[in-house]
Amino acid sequence: MSSTKQEAAAVPDLEILSTTLRPGGYVQDEGPEHNVITSYASFRQAPLEFLKEVSLHVSGTGWRSYDDIIGQPVYYRGFSENMKAAVMSRPMLQARVTELAEKRLQVEEHEGLLGVGGLKEKRKAERRAELEQNLKKVAADITDNMICKMESKTFIRGAYYFATQLLTRAYHQGIHVSSEEIIRLRDVAAKAAIDKHSIIFLPCHRSHVDYVSLQVICYRLGISLPTVIAGDNLALPGLKQFLQSAGAMWIRRSFAGDALYTTIVQSYIDTLLQMGMNIEAFIEGGRSRTGKLLSPKFGILSFVMDAVISGRCDDAIICPVSTQYDKVIETEGYVSELLGQPKPKENLMDFLSSSSVLSLKLGRVDVRFHQPWSLKSFIAQQQARMNILPQQVGLGTSKNTENKARLLRTMGYRVLSDINSVSVVMPTALVGCVLLTLRGRGVGMSELVRRVDWLCDRVRGNGGRVAHFNNIPTSDVVQRAIEVLGPGLVNTVDGLLEPTYYAVDRFQLSFYRNQIVHLFISESVLSLSLYTTVKRGGGPHDQLMSYAALYKQAEFLSQLFRGEFIFPTEGLRVNLSKTLHGLETDSVITVSRDLDGTPTTVELSETERKRGREDFDFYCFLIWPFCEASWLGAVSLLALTPPENTTDALLQLNHVQDMAQLFGKTLYHQGDLSYFEAVNKETLKNAYQRFEEEGIILVSRSRDSKVPATIKLSPQWTPSRNELGAIKAEGRLWDFTESIALSRREGQVKFPDML
Repeated sequence: MSSTKQEAAAVPDLEILSTTLRPGGYVQDEGPEHNVITSYASFRQAPLEFLKEVSLHVSGTGWRSYDDIIGQPVYYRGFSENMKAAVMSRPMLQARVTELAEKRLQVEEHEGLLGVGGLKEKRKAERRAELEQNLKKVAADITDNMICKMESKTFIRGAYYFATQLLTRAYHQGIHVSSEEIIRLRDVAAKAAIDKHSIIFLPCHRSHVDYVSLQVICYRLGISLPTVIAGDNLALPGLKQFLQSAGAMWIRRSFAGDALYTTIVQSYIDTLLQMGMNIEAFIEGGRSRTGKLLSPKFGILSFVMDAVISGRCDDAIICPVSTQYDKVIETEGYVSELLGQPKPKENLMDFLSSSSVLSLKLGRVDVRFHQPWSLKSFIAQQQARMNILPQQVGLGTSKNTENKARLLRTMGYRVLSDINSVSVVMPTALVGCVLLTLRGRGVGMSELVRRVDWLCDRVRGNGGRVAHFNNIPTSDVVQRAIEVLGPGLVNTVDGLLEPTYYAVDRFQLSFYRNQIVHLFISESVLSLSLYTTVKRGGGPHDQLMSYAALYKQAEFLSQLFRGEFIFPTEGLRVNLSKTLHGLETDSVITVSRDLDGTPTTVELSETERKRGREDFDFYCFLIWPFCEASWLGAVSLLALTPPENTTDALLQLNHVQDMAQLFGKTLYHQGDLSYFEAVNKETLKNAYQRFEEEGIILVSRSRDSKVPATIKLSPQWTPSRNELGAIKAEGRLWDFTESIALSRREGQVKFPDML
């Protein structure tokens, strides 16, 4: 490890709620370390002290004043009116109002509603002015409901106190950040303030707590609070105004086809960028219910990129952010949704008042900031790499739209990769991962500690980060993680020679395991490819696999999981070569090569066999549930095969996916599916998305979101039936399904009898 990396690794975390950063990046503790929840007085136990602390926040004593901030001014009287006026005066919004008024005027003229003769032109002018006035009023109302309203410092001081109280009731170990990253972020923010460039914070999204944690950090560090782009499903009565005053910008979940609304959003984003105001948007769109990163959503990124490409703003600074939790409050609700239960209507008050928030000790939150980068420079680099001229990414032609889509996709996946690179693996993720990658039912404490230590080394070896343990013994860290997870997820079998721990709710525990999978995806894909011969059994010679066959299966699985995981960008051949070398160095596999050094065969090493395939099985266990889900999805498509001599019937996509999930539950309880996590609704949706991209299924979608999408098998992939009406075991879909089955866990290779 280089000296620079050693220094970075040695930099301690900061518990942001009990740490002060001095000007110039100097970091020093405020006396003995303490947690905010213990330092704040209880009203019941010490009412006078409690009132004194509230008064310090409301009056703004010391750092609480939020006066000398880094960035553009916020929280002053008249902020909202100034912002609204700036948005309404945008030339693009004025032009859109004129355009829409003119279109309506043409309709009325065509229908003869403007009269005839000499009075027609006068009536037309009056009607045009009336239409424009009405549209401006509508635009003003939309803008007023949309924009954040940072008016009162007294409010934000009190809101900070309220937020930290709630946070530390739930996460009693506080919010932790890297001192190195925070010092760097403050320097970047100071430079951006001078240049009047916005910082675009792009966090991953696991919990509603994400909204609060970044705001708390920015406030505590004296950085100008970002405008948080939030879906209006959270604009609940009584909370809408509060959250708007705390920085929330409300937008509809969907507004495709609404030209006026789209222009208002673009105008607001442009205004924020031109003013150099910071922005926070979740790169995944919604919260991840599975624990791993979702595919990027490009809506807000598109607005930001448009502003930079067009020159309406000079530049914006992109800052990917990772937020990790010892335990996510909403995971129980996520499990219900993923198992097919309807998503309940958002109710933030229920969230804030739940026993989980107010009474449980859920450990800590770790927030990490990637090195910020210039969006303008990124666009220029990509244009050069793709041989695209600047004018070829504007709007107007299909080619320009295609180029812009490529830029957005590249940017979105770079942000996800950056988030993964700075994400911290929490103790609960380590414990959950170990428990779900065991062959046995449970594990003793000594073995659990050994495996956690091993996993920590592997995480670091693959470039990942592990939460700082502050020299606490691993056994204590593991015990704390088990306590945070609780007996509903991990429990103990007593009365044995040693306490034995086992996973109670494997489905919910998979949320924590999935936070680690991205670090080992290359090793897992290679291991699952080699497993196609290992599962045959027999001696070492029987399990020898040619490199060509290994490459073919690895290529197939990489394409299959393309929508699930973020793969290295070097390409399959380079990535496979590096992974082979790494596993060979770790004595997991043995690779035979010809005189030119080209791999010819691959097999498990003798060392790996002697240690019971411990490492090899670990890599397989990580993604076997995803392999099972893809297999389930492929098998469910066989049910779409129409009877002979009938016309293909279009079925509703959501109904087909619901039946696939029910089918999976049936297979699991009948023993034909190894992992209950395979019936995960989101994973099945991802599988269907891949099937659509491969052309296996044809999906028809309406522009009207209320009209459900329909699905049918592509003719080239539709199986044929025999004279008895049964599906023949042949054809492209059958072969595709069997290719997945090759990497399934042993004993799970047959097709269900019910097909």
